Amino acid sequence: MNKKEKEAVVANLNEKFARAKAVVLTDYKGMTVAELSALRVSLRSSAVEFKVVKNTLAQIAAKGTPVETEKDVFTGPVGVAIGYDDPTIVPKRVFESAKGKDAKLKVLGGFVEGRLYDAADLKKIADLPSKEVLLSQIAGCFSAPMGKMAGLLDATISKMVNALNALKEKRSA
Repeated sequence: MNKKEKEAVVANLNEKFARAKAVVLTDYKGMTVAELSALRVSLRSSAVEFKVVKNTLAQIAAKGTPVETEKDVFTGPVGVAIGYDDPTIVPKRVFESAKGKDAKLKVLGGFVEGRLYDAADLKKIADLPSKEVLLSQIAGCFSAPMGKMAGLLDATISKMVNALNALKEKRSA
């Protein structure tokens, strides 16, 4: 790779790292080209990009981005999964791809919204429900007290109407 190609790769990676909501670093040692291609396709269906990068180029590209960190994060063969939308989707999809008895993909760590996490913490993030599910749970928590209040007010009014009807019937009899 000549100098211009390296500069283009660094600029492209820098732009991706700057836009990324989540970046997961993986060790793909032992995977075949076919397995890597299948991994890319499965991640792409979730709007997650997977790239195999040279460590030195990734370190240079990470400067000035939320992915900037110690140099020891980029060691060995590193595959980078990058997501731009929901930060929980990237670890979720990578861990789905890495599970199984014959899985060769290993999660090393990653960044979620600019913060460095190890593999155990990323697993916890991957186990979180999606943003939509969390928002619907919050909406349910807010609407439940209002629904109960409406039911109580309706019950009070119904009891009062029933009492007035009983009084009316008693007087008319």
